[in-house]
Amino acid sequence: KLCGYLNKLGIKGPIKTWKSRWFIYDENKCHLLYYRTAQDVNPLGSIDLSSASFDCKVENGEGVFEIRTPSRVFTLKAISKQAMMYWLQQLQIRRWEFCNTQSRFPWNSILLACFYVHCFYTDVTDNEDFLPPVKTPTEAVGLKAASLPAPQTSTALQNISLKHPWTEIQNTVYNICGSKQLSGDDGNIFSFNEFQEHSDNPNEEQEAEVEAGSAGAWIQENGRMGPRMNWVRKARWMNSAFPGLPDELSRERNPMDKGSVLQQRILTLTEEVKSQKELVKLLHKALEAAQQEKRVSSMYLTAAEDKDRLELVRHKVRQIADLTSRLEALEQEKKELEQMLTLRDSHIQELKEHVQLLMEKNHAKQEVIMALTEQMARDLSDPLQEANTITAETLYKQQEEIEHLKDDIDAYKTQNQFLNSEIHQVTRLWTSVAENEKALLMKCACLQARNCQMESKYLTVLWKLQEAVPGLPSSHAELVRSLIQEALQWEVKEEVEEALSFELTSALCPFSEYDEYGFMTVPDYEVEDWKLLAKIQALEIKSNNLWSQEVVEKPLRDRWNNTGELSPSAELKSLIRNGIPVEHRQRVWRWIVNRHCSRLPDHYQRLLRQSKSTEHPACRQIELDLPRTLTNNKHFSSPTSQLIPKLRRVLLAFSWHNPAIGYCQGLNRLAAVALLVLEDEESAFWCLVYIVENLMPADYYSDTLITSQVDQRVFKDFLSEKLPRLMAHFKQYQIDVSLITFNWFLVAFVDSLVSDILLRVWDAFLYEGTKVIFRYALAIFKYNEEEILRIHDSVEIYQYLRFFTRMITDGRKLMNIAFNDLNPFPMKLLRNRRSMHREELERELHELEQIKAAYVKERAEQGP
Repeated sequence: KLCGYLNKLGIKGPIKTWKSRWFIYDENKCHLLYYRTAQDVNPLGSIDLSSASFDCKVENGEGVFEIRTPSRVFTLKAISKQAMMYWLQQLQIRRWEFCNTQSRFPWNSILLACFYVHCFYTDVTDNEDFLPPVKTPTEAVGLKAASLPAPQTSTALQNISLKHPWTEIQNTVYNICGSKQLSGDDGNIFSFNEFQEHSDNPNEEQEAEVEAGSAGAWIQENGRMGPRMNWVRKARWMNSAFPGLPDELSRERNPMDKGSVLQQRILTLTEEVKSQKELVKLLHKALEAAQQEKRVSSMYLTAAEDKDRLELVRHKVRQIADLTSRLEALEQEKKELEQMLTLRDSHIQELKEHVQLLMEKNHAKQEVIMALTEQMARDLSDPLQEANTITAETLYKQQEEIEHLKDDIDAYKTQNQFLNSEIHQVTRLWTSVAENEKALLMKCACLQARNCQMESKYLTVLWKLQEAVPGLPSSHAELVRSLIQEALQWEVKEEVEEALSFELTSALCPFSEYDEYGFMTVPDYEVEDWKLLAKIQALEIKSNNLWSQEVVEKPLRDRWNNTGELSPSAELKSLIRNGIPVEHRQRVWRWIVNRHCSRLPDHYQRLLRQSKSTEHPACRQIELDLPRTLTNNKHFSSPTSQLIPKLRRVLLAFSWHNPAIGYCQGLNRLAAVALLVLEDEESAFWCLVYIVENLMPADYYSDTLITSQVDQRVFKDFLSEKLPRLMAHFKQYQIDVSLITFNWFLVAFVDSLVSDILLRVWDAFLYEGTKVIFRYALAIFKYNEEEILRIHDSVEIYQYLRFFTRMITDGRKLMNIAFNDLNPFPMKLLRNRRSMHREELERELHELEQIKAAYVKERAEQGP
């Protein structure tokens, strides 16, 4: 039991007095209760140690230390320096034990205390920078100190608390009643109880002391004040009345102590059994919920009527509402943890500042000591001069001052050791809170992902019901329409806490209407029936991102953060294929473009001046294409957007830079994506030059688009080799895939894939070249192969191929297909196929030209 007498500094206006108080630690609430004497039953007040910090200042005097709480500072004084250090060290241990017991981790409090003492003092015992374990001063601390007389004050009234007269009267009455009960207690003076638990202090902001009325009410409600007419008072009374009893009392106390320890162990084991029972109940509930969900799914599959299915849908809605409420509770708990973390950080900062101040003082005193020592050495070197200039009294004073300074140094060393221990412990507490917060955030992210999955399944059911509306009764059809309308009005955008760091924000950030580059997260389909499908797609993307955030995205971001100067390597290639994080993408793209495309000084500005002075023939076509560029991006959706003039200048500059091509439809989309990522229009211009003149083959954007046509034939060959079943299916229904894929190759999937997957494709495309486009084109068909094979109508196949790329939500799966499942994919084979098909295409075009010339000649000979 941590208890004993300490002097407490009381402040009443300008008057400061020390008052003796009996302090006892309440381990259940981590409060330090204080009474006027050990025999009192009502506490005068308490100190909350759970959020307090401790400090001992040398200048305050021997044995004086402070307990700093968020509301006030308590100044206490022990009878000796050893007692002070013992109190400080024990309060540190009790605070650590309580803070960890209150955390979410199911650790036993006794094990926690043992773990702390073992781990902490094992680490710091051999380290002179930390305070070693302090021996217990039995004469001043513990239960034995209760039987000793209270420290005397100068006057009797000085030790009385004038702020709590009613509490003083109650304690006095109970002391008198207790003395009378002792005389008629049939000699059973050895049956005493431990100190009882006390309620929380209601008003710690003003004086951190309990109001007398509330303390008395607590005593009456608990009915436990009678037993606390307490053993300490009985022991003291028996010591004064029967001098021969102390030995008997000490002999009887050992079995009683053993009994109390056994009772404590029984209570601990009982609590553990209760917690295990609660855990079993929770597991039973979880099992029942899983079985109930399984039965509901089975009922849905076997339901014969639509009414039953609608009832099951309502059940799912209730489940979604329950998950939402749980999510809000977790967010509230997260806010409380953040506040606690902020408070801990402020305490640590205060301690650091205090330690820095002490170190500066210590350094200054050491300099003074060195100066005095040097002066003494100089003076002692010449005894004759010393005898003439320094008297014996002056020398004695200097020596005395040196001794005082040495004592101060020892005191400061002890103080620094304690403060090091305090900082070390507070840091461990902060780390524990941070880990707990991270676990809660992860749990919150998992719940959000699960909630998205539930919403997606619910919307999928509504979508299926929407297709069956024509065959439903009018009442059921109206209900389905109302549910769909309600689902479409759900807000996708949610608020995010500003205090979260970038990693946690990305882990829990809900989808807003636009992503980091301004692309719409929910497609704006004009067809009414597809709006529900767009909602399902957005929820699936959000769910996939939440699930993969900690497993994939965070380790990948850490690898990118540790990447220094960029240089071509297999590791960099692997990193780029996995996708470049937003904060690194601009830097990596600039490095790739500058590595392959040498910039000419002032070249871009000269082209802009030329475009202003002379109108290019392609200027009109550029103006027509500007409003049709990236209509799903907020930076290009309006004619007044800031990026529209930049895009116009980039395209005009390129048309003058490459007169052979000038401008071709599709270049506007390539330049727009470069502008979104690189932001600087000159960098976007050189990126466009790099794509057209370095990455793409020659004549890819010429008037005839001959190389683009060659790539379509090469792609059909690869499709037949890699996906023979799908290609046979296309041939059976006479599907020409080049009608769909031609635009993929021309603009590198812009406006075909969702923005997150599109930018990952571009990351690898800029680094590796056009082979990436072939890989991802094959991967897209592989991703949806089974769905396409289930369609047996050419019109429906074409309709599905129009939008099926927008249904791809799992970018990681698509990347694995492209770079793992489709291997090997050698570049040499791609070059050979291009060369072969180019010769065939040029031969066919030459034959067509001959046929055309012959036809024109024949018509000319026939005459009009």
